[in-house]
Amino acid sequence: MKIISGIYKGRNLDGFNLDGTRPTMDRVKESLFAMIQDYIKDSVVLDLFSGSGNLGIESLSNGAKQAYLVDKNYKACNIIKKNISTIGVKNVEVLNMDYLNALKYFHDNNIKFDLIFLDPPYNSNYIEKSIEKIDEYDLLSENGLIIAENDSVDRIVYSDNFSSIKDKKYGDKWVVILKKL
Repeated sequence: MKIISGIYKGRNLDGFNLDGTRPTMDRVKESLFAMIQDYIKDSVVLDLFSGSGNLGIESLSNGAKQAYLVDKNYKACNIIKKNISTIGVKNVEVLNMDYLNALKYFHDNNIKFDLIFLDPPYNSNYIEKSIEKIDEYDLLSENGLIIAENDSVDRIVYSDNFSSIKDKKYGDKWVVILKKL
């Protein structure tokens, strides 16, 4: 797994074989970042189910000003910290906590996001629950985006407060980009 663009382009990331993770593959990541490129510069990014830190680090490589990488798996957080250290990434915070606790933490600390990546375990309702809390806690900035990935578009569930501005199928994955109305 590599950083595909930006200032860290070509740098390798560990974590491809980490149990419980499913990294976003390079071709999907390249297409995804092309779709959101106008939103990345100077953004505050949340990668809520971070795994290796792949999406958050890619965002920082492309001009995001701050990233928060969250994973409840202690080993995943250690891999993220190793990747950050090896590459020399700045302006990043790693949080080893459950996604619901993390969302409450951001609410309690008045942190809002311009980009929120949601790539949880596929056989879960974590996308729906995450979006409910993001909306309830008002964590998305006015022009912010939620980027959700799942193996079924039917699991990418959101309220009428959001609109899909783009959805695309990549092999067995769906990526849906949401904007708050």
